[in-house]
Amino acid sequence: MHANLILGIDPGLQRTGYGIIKQSGNTLSLVTCGVIKSDASDDLAYRLKLLSDGVNEVIKQFAPHEAAIEETFVSVNGMSTLKLGQARGALLLTLARAQLPIAEYAATLVKKSIVGAGRADKNQVAQMVQMLLPGCGKHGADAMDALAIAICHAHHRKFNRLVS
Repeated sequence: MHANLILGIDPGLQRTGYGIIKQSGNTLSLVTCGVIKSDASDDLAYRLKLLSDGVNEVIKQFAPHEAAIEETFVSVNGMSTLKLGQARGALLLTLARAQLPIAEYAATLVKKSIVGAGRADKNQVAQMVQMLLPGCGKHGADAMDALAIAICHAHHRKFNRLVS
């Protein structure tokens, strides 16, 4: 059975989390994770380029087989939603240019897949990620969310393979 590398992305204009896990059968393990940051004082186009370049560098270094990204949620603040959408669009383009198959997941589905409850908080998600990826240790919330997205995809890939 061959191992599959899954890149999870938690998009954000200021902080984009990424995490790569290895799925080998029923076993998941951490490959890498981190955060790509941009400075609010820089112009938007430059910030989007930084995010794209950062994810592209992760792809070049680790060569994941597929990617999963969190869907945009609509918040009360329209400007925040618009900026998140722009960051997400830049990241989707980066993943597509790398010719990675891309899956998209709602935040509530990720939480339900990891914790069992769609309204779980970030601490609950992080604790479950640490349990599901032995030796993972503690990372920032954005990196942990990205790992949760990758784990969610690993679980849904397996399920989809079983039922199709």
